[in-house]
Amino acid sequence: MQERSSVAELAEQLRRELDRYSPGGKLPSSRALVERFRVSPVTVSRALARLAAEGLVVTRPGAGAFRARPRTAPAPAGDTSWQEVALSADGTADLVPRSVDASGVLASLAAPPPGVIEFNGGYLHPSLQPERAMAAALSRAGRRPGAWGRPPMEGLPELREWFARGIGGPVTAAEVLITAGGQSALTTALRALAPPGAPVLVESPTYPGMLAIARAAGLRPVPVPVDTDGVRPELLADAFRATGAPAFVCQPLFQNPTGAVLAPERRAEVLRTAREAGAFVVEDDFVRRLVHEDAGPLPRPLAADDPDGVVVHVSSLTKATSPSFRVSALAARGPVLERLRAIQVVDTFFVPRPLQEAALELVGSPAWPRHLRAVSAELKARRDAMTGALALHLPEFVLPRVPSGGYHLWPRLPDGTDESALTSAALRAGVALAPGRPYFSAEPPAAHVRLSFAAVAGTGEIAEGVRRLRSACDKVLG
Repeated sequence: MQERSSVAELAEQLRRELDRYSPGGKLPSSRALVERFRVSPVTVSRALARLAAEGLVVTRPGAGAFRARPRTAPAPAGDTSWQEVALSADGTADLVPRSVDASGVLASLAAPPPGVIEFNGGYLHPSLQPERAMAAALSRAGRRPGAWGRPPMEGLPELREWFARGIGGPVTAAEVLITAGGQSALTTALRALAPPGAPVLVESPTYPGMLAIARAAGLRPVPVPVDTDGVRPELLADAFRATGAPAFVCQPLFQNPTGAVLAPERRAEVLRTAREAGAFVVEDDFVRRLVHEDAGPLPRPLAADDPDGVVVHVSSLTKATSPSFRVSALAARGPVLERLRAIQVVDTFFVPRPLQEAALELVGSPAWPRHLRAVSAELKARRDAMTGALALHLPEFVLPRVPSGGYHLWPRLPDGTDESALTSAALRAGVALAPGRPYFSAEPPAAHVRLSFAAVAGTGEIAEGVRRLRSACDKVLG
């Protein structure tokens, strides 16, 4: 974090001094900048790269950095108004919509303004990411023989084997495809399992990114309620009978957003219900590696107890590493595997080999288990800090479940709370929230917010964020 701050400060200082140089004029050498500002050569290099990206300087290898010449006057703006007609004509007849609502996804992907505490984030804070281990893995991977060649379309055999061992049960490496992140894997799965216009059963509430995938594919998400023990099997059976849906998408472990874990007595019932309906279960096992220190033994993936190929399993490394480390697995048994493989090849060809090689280097290094242990302890500390702060400062927020895995809490708000007004007031107070409405595919039974404790700098920022949230609630709730 100190290095990033130094880069920003040096870039700002150089930006202010650019007027000293004529267009095309040479800036001081990197060595001179290191000595003058007492920073590392890496900081100088990154600061100059930032200015180059802004078009303010031009760097020439072996020659140095130069002030960029003024850009020529931009060409007159064209008239793009014709596109409104072209993009909208006959849109109501589209089985697969041409426009996509990404608002629910952007709520957790968009970086908040400077100074705003990120309670809406969906990834580990940089201080929790294994940056050194990933960098070392990528460096080693780049030197592997053939690392920059074309990989097998299904993925590297060793990486497929690693994911298969993690899933367990009857799943073999031959039944695993390597994909570019969980979002990509879910997109492939839903395209393979349901035609445009079909219903697809989803947990309620559920991950907005999955709802966006379904709607973008022309599918109709049908909600099945979740309680503190996961999806309710009797309602799942009712939904299959009423809709004839070809698939049910679920997160049996630390469900997003409720944190629920599918109860042992419900696991076999969910698989049996889907099998009797002739339907698939898409298991999004997205945070198995973000278990908290006090969780105890975890249940196996549903795919590990499925000899009949009911489950299409998704597992990813992204949540436990970095949003840019997009390596995941899509596992399935039987004829559906060939359909999944064909769709992936057409859509993306394959995951870049250097990234797959880096994943192998990372998970095979001693740093990997150390990282998981450190994250496990830190997430528990952050969860406890947030639950304690909410109990002290926001007792009107109801927490039906405190999860032992994942990275967020799902409090129910007082009756009558306007989620949108609270989210806006919180942002003005300096804390970004994820409102609950996008997590429901139909009308929500109550108002909620999702509060992430993984994307912030630490427990001190959690305490300050809850304090700011208290101030926002005082203005909205009265």
